[in-house]
Amino acid sequence: MTESARRPGFAETAAQADDASLRGLTCAIPFEDVWQAALTLTGGGLPGWSTTTADDYDGRIVAVSRSFIGAEHDITVRISLDANAQTRVDVSAAARKPGSDFGASARRIRKFFAALGKSLTRTPRRGMTHGR
Repeated sequence: MTESARRPGFAETAAQADDASLRGLTCAIPFEDVWQAALTLTGGGLPGWSTTTADDYDGRIVAVSRSFIGAEHDITVRISLDANAQTRVDVSAAARKPGSDFGASARRIRKFFAALGKSLTRTPRRGMTHGR
């Protein structure tokens, strides 16, 4: 059983996740391009999201996502280079009230990756793969 399956209201990406949509992202796009796209999304590019802290040296963005009904989730985006010098993106989401999550943490992660994918594929030279 994965860590996220044991913690109600929590979801995270992992390269070997059973759910393909929660395997994170590995892409042949420069770190800085991915960082800027992620920062734009967490800083209000996604409705209800706001960046709390961002440190490009550590490759970590911390944000809060608020739904229209007031549910809040703490989001952490981690961007790094993998062993093959590919940019790797992983995300975790935790509901502030876990008992009322009903899968919302995982949906927020999927929404982030869908928006990130759209943002990064606007330039034809860029390519991405999920998992790896």
